[in-house]
Amino acid sequence: MIQLQNLSITFAAKDQTVHAVKNASLQVKAGQIFGIVGTSGAGKSTLLRAINLLQRPNSGRVLLDGRDITDLKGSELRRERQKIGMIFQHFNLMHTCNVFDNIAFPLHIAGHSRQHISQRVPELLGLVGLADKARAYPSQLSGGQKQRVGIARAIANHPQVLLCDEPTSALDLDSSAAILELLKEINQRLGITMALISHEMQVIKRICTQVAIMNRGEIIEVGDVYDIFATPREKLTQQLVDSTFNLELPPHLTQDLRGTLLKILFLGDAAEEPVLSQATLRFGVCVNILHGKIEYINNRPIGLLIALLVDQAGDPTNPSAPRPSRLGEAVDFIRSNTACVEVLHA
Repeated sequence: MIQLQNLSITFAAKDQTVHAVKNASLQVKAGQIFGIVGTSGAGKSTLLRAINLLQRPNSGRVLLDGRDITDLKGSELRRERQKIGMIFQHFNLMHTCNVFDNIAFPLHIAGHSRQHISQRVPELLGLVGLADKARAYPSQLSGGQKQRVGIARAIANHPQVLLCDEPTSALDLDSSAAILELLKEINQRLGITMALISHEMQVIKRICTQVAIMNRGEIIEVGDVYDIFATPREKLTQQLVDSTFNLELPPHLTQDLRGTLLKILFLGDAAEEPVLSQATLRFGVCVNILHGKIEYINNRPIGLLIALLVDQAGDPTNPSAPRPSRLGEAVDFIRSNTACVEVLHA
């Protein structure tokens, strides 16, 4: 559906040239929700705006549904852009127009009749949950409601593609979650292909199926969202993923540790198996889970735990235990039944 081939985009800034996007290539399949994530200044917005040629590349090609649109201009480009909707971080609504007229605006531009507009706008208002807000003005709406208007306006002309430029970064947590659910519902009901940029991996995890990681204008890693969270390769990707799990322990828990401290990654079915309980029963070790969580990404489980294993033979609470230590066997058992085990302290 969307193909970007070796795109490069530069800007002149005083006495230097800024390379906003460097030789970037990616492919978004029809019906996908594709995420592009990176820190501020990574080139995400510039890359997104190249898809509808709001930002023309210095080199490379942009293909939409197999058609090269890179060199289109004038009326041809305007027709092609009607296939591409866009929603913005700060809504970009016309404050002197009510909700109905904001949504009707792209329909007027496309030359639709008044009758069509009078039918289409209420349909869109119902879809985004604002059926009672047609005559309200943007100043009377919450941030989440304004973004719903922006979404309705973006899909008014039945686009094939919807570009989402940080659609939740200006919203509170509850509104952000509701907007992401709405975008997911629109994708499923209407089959619109979506490209979404964000600096938050939580957003990517919640809605996207594929993701590209950008750093300093380059795409450094691309893959299935689950795989990226499970086995990130690049250092920046690892940092972004770790920030979403937030498994840092308070200092008092890591002082005077006795035993073996493990960071354990569970993937797939293993995330739902009682591996630690089995280790306790088989090898007689005490397991103290200090931190962790199990999440479901695209309906597939991924778990990350920090656990302290203490052999009962050396446990001051049970000094008379006659057994030899089996702590090493327990660690090997856990390692063989999980995706990855990192020894943080031994």
